Amino acid sequence: MGLFPHALLLGALALITAETSKIAAAQTAFPARSVTLIVPAAAGGPTDTVARLVAESMSRTLGQTVIIENIGGAGGTIGMSRVAKAAPDGYTIAVWHIAQATAPALYEGLKYDVVNDFDHLGRITDVPMTLVSKTGVPAKNVTELLDWIRSEGGKVTYGHAGVGSASHLCALIFMKEIRAQMQGVTYRGTGPAMNDLISGQFDFMCDQTTNTTNQIKEGKIKGYAVTTRFSLVGSRPADSRQRRDPGL
Repeated sequence: MGLFPHALLLGALALITAETSKIAAAQTAFPARSVTLIVPAAAGGPTDTVARLVAESMSRTLGQTVIIENIGGAGGTIGMSRVAKAAPDGYTIAVWHIAQATAPALYEGLKYDVVNDFDHLGRITDVPMTLVSKTGVPAKNVTELLDWIRSEGGKVTYGHAGVGSASHLCALIFMKEIRAQMQGVTYRGTGPAMNDLISGQFDFMCDQTTNTTNQIKEGKIKGYAVTTRFSLVGSRPADSRQRRDPGL
């Protein structure tokens, strides 16, 4: 694989900096040029937001530009395929999430090995998921939301970032728990999906707080539940009760 890590999968920033610094001390040529940080989803989503924060810090530490490249589609497998094929020289890295672990079970003929084709450095952050809807949904709290979804008989639509993405898996678990079905609408990332949710193009989404908190606070969407025991400062969910397992 070479000396340099070429894939960062939700990795800890401190570890990245330390490893790069030690190698740079021994081989002063690195980094001699800009580093590409691939986000396997469209711009504007939660992973993209985290990646840009990481890139800013890395740029200062390395003294080189870290360029964000968004390659969305197919639940992140298109972007991660690009990373897997890149030279293992430290100039192509990526930030991704649980979809890396689920990809082999969901995509036949995956053209890379999710373990052996990457150097896995660690976790950057744990982010809760939120259940949100367009403002036109009549439900005022999580109980009413569940009743409304069930009463629609499978007509409710939900947006997600592709098969195996965090937003997709969250919605699947949610449907299983409430014993009701919804119709999925696939996007290249939850960034563009959020734009369509705000404009009312579909009904419901399960997405990370990175992408939903401000939209809830500004009244652009409705928030119903969060997958954490702790209250999120600044958010105003329609139902003030915080539930660890929505729908239970």
